[in-house]
Amino acid sequence: MIRPYRPEDLPSIMDIGNRAWREIYKAFHEIYGDELFALTNPHPDTQKGLSVKAHCQANPDWTLICQEEGRIVGFIRFSLHYDTKIGQFHDNAVDPDCKLKGIGQQMYQAAFERFRQEGMRYAMVCTGNDEGHARAVRAYEQAGFNIKHAETRYFKKL
Repeated sequence: MIRPYRPEDLPSIMDIGNRAWREIYKAFHEIYGDELFALTNPHPDTQKGLSVKAHCQANPDWTLICQEEGRIVGFIRFSLHYDTKIGQFHDNAVDPDCKLKGIGQQMYQAAFERFRQEGMRYAMVCTGNDEGHARAVRAYEQAGFNIKHAETRYFKKL
């Protein structure tokens, strides 16, 4: 069941975000090395949850919750850009311990419906092209994202 975010959901979705991003931060660590990773991700065990918290506190109406059998199993946060008519996915995650299939797709479809209701003409998501994001890339493509504009982030040690 997809429903709107409620403030009491915050601890659960912060925890899901922190646990779901472990593989992504592991990939970043491998790519960046110890020094750059520590500079760019000083608190990898908690920073995704803090990002989710900041978004939910600033824009509580821009988060949807997936709840199954009374338990929160996923969330998606987004923004609505009325000037460009683009709805944008931000952090979204399924509880890594959840064994149910299709949770992500349920959340994406609910967000697409919300975007349509709000007059959006396109949906957008930004994701990494590293191994840590491979599952997310497959899920977004399965959801119908089909216009791709890839970017590369470069770093240089000084």
